[in-house]
Amino acid sequence: MPDHKRPLEGLRVLDIATFIAAPLAASILGEFGAEVIKIEQPREGDPLRRFGVASVETPDTFCWLSEARNKKSVTLDLRSPEGAGILRELAAQSDIICENFRPGTLEKWGLGFDELCKLNPRLIMLRISGYGQSGPYKDRPGFARIAHAFGGLAHLTGMADGPPLTPGSTSLADYASGVYGALGVMLALRARERDGVGQYIDLALYEPIMRMLDDLVPAYAARGIVRGRQGLGTSNACPHGHFQTTDGWIAIACTNDRMFTRLAKTMGRPELALPDRYATTAARLRDSAIVDGIVQAWVGEMTTNEAVTTCAENDVPCAAVNTIAGIFADPHIAERQNQIALHHESLGDVFIPAVVPKLSRTPGHVDSLGPSLGASNAEILGGLLGMDEAKMRQLKNAGII
Repeated sequence: MPDHKRPLEGLRVLDIATFIAAPLAASILGEFGAEVIKIEQPREGDPLRRFGVASVETPDTFCWLSEARNKKSVTLDLRSPEGAGILRELAAQSDIICENFRPGTLEKWGLGFDELCKLNPRLIMLRISGYGQSGPYKDRPGFARIAHAFGGLAHLTGMADGPPLTPGSTSLADYASGVYGALGVMLALRARERDGVGQYIDLALYEPIMRMLDDLVPAYAARGIVRGRQGLGTSNACPHGHFQTTDGWIAIACTNDRMFTRLAKTMGRPELALPDRYATTAARLRDSAIVDGIVQAWVGEMTTNEAVTTCAENDVPCAAVNTIAGIFADPHIAERQNQIALHHESLGDVFIPAVVPKLSRTPGHVDSLGPSLGASNAEILGGLLGMDEAKMRQLKNAGII
């Protein structure tokens, strides 16, 4: 690792959220040097500790070990007046708070942005909730699956004559919101650098999903077009979909006419790209079933490796539809170190996704896996806030930490 400071060193983040979206934003900030203090409910902790595949040898799941990377765990009951008071002390000495309670919850505990910024005018608060801080649905609960449905993605997922399907990961909206949340924090930090004051970021879980829906918004507003499920292809290009090989599936994406010309030559069918055949996207879309059928017949006689290799040699955009096993076996992913291993005292090496994006001079880094519950109580409550051991014992016995 290069010998230099990471971009966000010197910043302190309080992660008082649960599950994935706002905590992911905090994790990203932590990867690039921020100190992240994870505030968890005493005894039970963040529900993410029990979400996903169990690690068996530890009380925490692999999801927790991966997604709570680089964090310091502190237990604190924010619902109690004394716990809320301790959070105020921490907020006064922090730069960023990441939260995802239902709107109004923090205000009920006296921990809303308006109250905390009186203690720390430079404070930045990331607020991620199901439907945002305003609007008629703001009090409704929200999870990623709800965001996929409400934001329009689920309607687009599946075969044309089938039901709406899960878009791969049930947590997609959480991850997208975490990335947008981290972006919002960085923008707020830049504004604070210029203006000297903080602000809050209001992000609804469904909003990143809506932002990623191609041209659906302007197309509907202008022409009333309601796109439906498109199955293996897309309505914008052809051939542009998934095709079955003798031992799996590949993706081919001919997004313009030049790419289709290359594919036609690669298939030994250059006449398909002539002006009176399928030289244009419009012509191919008009007869998409025929074009896709020709490509499928060609692909269907090869193995996945043969098809990908042949396309790559002829500059046709193509990739295997990988399982996670294929990802681990891929030499490109290995060379780019997209998966990294960290040692765990009970599990040995635990593989997790690497830091994204890669910075050439000040790259991010994963220093530790998700911490055990309350592992940093003494460091933060005692070291940062100056709380003595007797007081910490008293708070622990009262269930406040």
